[in-house]
Amino acid sequence: MRATLIYGAGDIRSEIVRDPIIQRPTDALVRVVASCICGSDLWPYRGVSPTPKPRRIGHEFVGLVEEVGADVQTLRPGQFVVAPFVISDNTCPNCQRGVQTSCLNGGHWGTKDAEGFWAEGGQGEWVRVPQADGTLVGLNETPDASLVPALLSLSDVMGTGHHAALGAGVGPGSTVAVVGDGAVGLCAVLAARRLGAERVVLMSRTPARQALGTAFGADTIVTERGEEGSARIRDLFEGLGADAVLECVGTDEAMEQAVASARPGGRVGYVGAPISGKSAPIGPLFGRNVGLVGGVAPVRAYIPELLADVLAGKLDPGRVFDSTLPLAEAAAGYRAMDERTAIKVLLAP
Repeated sequence: MRATLIYGAGDIRSEIVRDPIIQRPTDALVRVVASCICGSDLWPYRGVSPTPKPRRIGHEFVGLVEEVGADVQTLRPGQFVVAPFVISDNTCPNCQRGVQTSCLNGGHWGTKDAEGFWAEGGQGEWVRVPQADGTLVGLNETPDASLVPALLSLSDVMGTGHHAALGAGVGPGSTVAVVGDGAVGLCAVLAARRLGAERVVLMSRTPARQALGTAFGADTIVTERGEEGSARIRDLFEGLGADAVLECVGTDEAMEQAVASARPGGRVGYVGAPISGKSAPIGPLFGRNVGLVGGVAPVRAYIPELLADVLAGKLDPGRVFDSTLPLAEAAAGYRAMDERTAIKVLLAP
């Protein structure tokens, strides 16, 4: 089968690899209908995180179940499924508390699973799914092809934007500022509106992203950055700042921007994958009583409710995919996202 591998900074290759097989009775084999490139995939592509040896890449996909292991109870061959970006059994104590990203028996795509078998990366034609009952969310019926982009967004970016909004305490009447105009930031705009935000501001300097953010529900676009940007946001909200700020980038600068844009007593929901790992700006957080809540989004916990809204036509995050390429041209998709000529690239096997 064909799959995407990363060899190092700037080196993405589409290659023929072995076909996956059922390894454990709790496995399922999924034929990928659509996968995509994530902003976090750009960190190894840019050399920010190392790639010691070639490896499979990709952690977002939807597809059709082709085969199930003997112990799989909730899935059937031919069923359409959404795969969260983390493997989980959905039964351990952490999963039961809604933190499937810390599953005691979980793992990550493109690495060895808890039992020592490789879980293929999502950017391929087929994927062996460990802990299939817990990991995959199955639909009762095969969806129309037009819904595939929206369903694919539930594997990561829509759930991640939702996690940021929940962390920041967004609810009816909230004022919200979103730091980051990538797919996660744009989905955070959608999530804030879905949770009842009264006013949403998006920080963006790119016209295409500004337009989509406005379509998703942003009332105001702020192009300024640094102190000028946070001052602008404070001015928009009675000189105080936003009730909730959603940090969707992961850089130190974005975190500082988010904290400075929150009102005293406000909250920052952070989901941007941290690049440096440095401490958050504790002084401003402490001095202004700003709460900081977030982390890796447990999208498995959120998929059922978001899926219901997608199927009901109430939610369409699939518009973040502004480019579709064949799987064989994944390298071009990485270049487009790295150069910001695409918001998010969908890969069609």
